[in-house]
Amino acid sequence: MKTAHLHVSDLHGLARLATEATLGVTDLVEAVHAGIARPWRRRDAPDAERTRGIAARVYAGIRSLTRGIGGGAATALERLAPPPAEAIEPTPARLTALAALNAVLGDRLAAAGNPLALPMQLVREDGRPLPLPLQAQALATASPQAGRRLLILVHGLGLHDGHWRHAGHDYGALLARTQGCTPLYLRYNTGLHVAANGRALAELLEALEQSPEPIESLAIVAHSMGGLVARSACHHAERAGYAWRSRLRVLVCLGTPHHGAPLERAGLGAQRLLGTLPFAAPFARLARLRSAGITDLRHGSLLEGDAGDADRFVDAADTRTPLPLPQDVRCYAIAASVGTRRDGLAARLLGDGLVPLDSALGRHPQRARRLAFPRARQWVAEGVGHFDLLGDAAVAQRLQRWLAI
Repeated sequence: MKTAHLHVSDLHGLARLATEATLGVTDLVEAVHAGIARPWRRRDAPDAERTRGIAARVYAGIRSLTRGIGGGAATALERLAPPPAEAIEPTPARLTALAALNAVLGDRLAAAGNPLALPMQLVREDGRPLPLPLQAQALATASPQAGRRLLILVHGLGLHDGHWRHAGHDYGALLARTQGCTPLYLRYNTGLHVAANGRALAELLEALEQSPEPIESLAIVAHSMGGLVARSACHHAERAGYAWRSRLRVLVCLGTPHHGAPLERAGLGAQRLLGTLPFAAPFARLARLRSAGITDLRHGSLLEGDAGDADRFVDAADTRTPLPLPQDVRCYAIAASVGTRRDGLAARLLGDGLVPLDSALGRHPQRARRLAFPRARQWVAEGVGHFDLLGDAAVAQRLQRWLAI
């Protein structure tokens, strides 16, 4: 298996992204120009963000030239990139860059068919994607205990499967040694709606049912957004009657924003503020570039319709359909506190620096939205930040204890 830092397909995707960015900047500059030239014009007027006369022709020329150059570059790169005879796996550096880009623009990349959009894949311990449909030895090569007890590890926003190997820890490898399970790491586009990723994960896990070795049980360990994706997948599996759902025994959520994260709500506030300022209103569109996955973190949206594309940059109200924890599954919640006192107000509000304690533990003022994690299945890691949950000795011990039952 070959590896590469940069593929020709990456250049193709970057060229398309550069074209779209140039067109977007041109629109932004023209909108500011129009606002300065005609400050009395209502901002909701159809032509409020367009100039007139010579200026309008200049901006139109820039757009035409940009599309021409972009189209020519795309054609040339397509000729340079015939279908590869052998799959090329990304290096960690390239995968990290792609994961970050997908977090911010992943929904747009996928909608445009841009090759920079990450596909959803299950990845083995050695970093190789698991081929589907499964061949006779596909799972057998992942672990000596392949096909009996599966452990699925689901990363969070802007991360990838390699981030589970953090600070000298690898929970998947550890649990494979101590619990005899087969670890499979999910890799996916975190910029898509949580519901879209949940549905795709449900379908992917159902494909594992075609394994030549019967699956005895399934456990999921999920970090941050990954916990939302896992819960959404359970819902989709129940509605579709997927077989894997009856084999799911354990779900562990690490720092999952079950009821949202303050940072995304702050982003909506900044967007609104920009929209009210003279001449600055066009810059509010920059805030609207953030992906569907990011806006889903405002309240922890799990289902289609919970955070629709039409109003996800407008409506701050929590209109989610309450979704309880999956039944007949041992569900655990691990939160973290950057401080050493979890009972203080600052610790409760800050939590692990990104997710407050109440959100990570499923607590909510409204009874219908509370998640029924039993107290014995809740735990707070003190003095630990959000990303440190991926590589912490105390968390590792807790996971061994909970998955040993």
